[in-house]
Amino acid sequence: MTTPGQTPRATGGWREGDPNGRRLWYAHDGGLAGLPEVRLAYETWGTLNQDRSNAVLVLHALTGDSHVSGVVEPGHPTPGWWDALIGPGKPLDPAHWFVVAPNVLGGCQGSTGPLSAAPDGQPWGSRFPLVTARDQVAAEVALTDALGIDAWAAVLGGSMGGMRAVEWAVGHPDRLRSLLLLAVPAASSAEQIALASAQVHAVRADPVLGLGIARRIAHISYRTEAELATRFGRKPQGDGRFAVESYLDHHADKLVRRFDPDSYIVLTESMNSHDVGRDRGGVRAALRRVTARTIVAGVDTDRLFPLAQQAELASGITTADDLRVVTSEYGHDAFLIESDQVGALVRELLPARVPSDV
Repeated sequence: MTTPGQTPRATGGWREGDPNGRRLWYAHDGGLAGLPEVRLAYETWGTLNQDRSNAVLVLHALTGDSHVSGVVEPGHPTPGWWDALIGPGKPLDPAHWFVVAPNVLGGCQGSTGPLSAAPDGQPWGSRFPLVTARDQVAAEVALTDALGIDAWAAVLGGSMGGMRAVEWAVGHPDRLRSLLLLAVPAASSAEQIALASAQVHAVRADPVLGLGIARRIAHISYRTEAELATRFGRKPQGDGRFAVESYLDHHADKLVRRFDPDSYIVLTESMNSHDVGRDRGGVRAALRRVTARTIVAGVDTDRLFPLAQQAELASGITTADDLRVVTSEYGHDAFLIESDQVGALVRELLPARVPSDV
């Protein structure tokens, strides 16, 4: 039991011996990102048809994982983060689509990351190498090959997942037919790097308390001033905290209980390194490589990845429609919350169904 405002000990992250839940695993023995071997945890919904034309790749954000849809159960401490999108009658209906969601390389929910054993048998911890979005996509490409999928019907990603999604489209244009990019930039900006760097320093200073501080900083950037003012204002609580402080403490405690501090650093630094134009002649030249039909959407109140960054993507990708705008009071988190608007974008990108020949 913790007292108000006190952060509990970190217990988060999946470890060997924990319940598998719905996870499947892919093991890659060749070297990737300086790692001698890589394992990806992933989950699937639906069945791959005979011509392998109905596969959809869903890529999670910073503190997400492979559990896109489903309930809290042994092995899965949180419900599906996009549960409203996968299921009968939903935009990604398993009767028609084979949906695959991997836990990112460097994550802490079953994929190779800081909690995994290094060659000396001890957890990698802070020794885990820097991985970029391209490294993470390379691991996902290997998973794609293992599943026998030549090309994804669609790759969908928001925030950090969108960084990997655009890397997929630029680096492997022949491996996807359509693309949905949500609340993501072509390259992380100086302000975004600065904000993330403060979080990394907090975690390095104290992995437990610092992870809670990092979550508080991040969560402020995920929501909006107007929402916080409306929900909390300057309302005090009986324990001496403002209501908004209690709200941030709650989110910090939740993350510390389910996430690994070293993984938070690894993934945050991978986001800071994100630049789709690196070694490709710049962002504009890189985006011209995209051949998939593309929908780019941003959130009108997003102060972390503002609309101007999505406008750059939409104008630079020749196969993209006009920029779509999700209207919301929730800021950056709207790509997770506004399921009706996001679901409509998914339905627009993908037909109602793919004829099944399984």
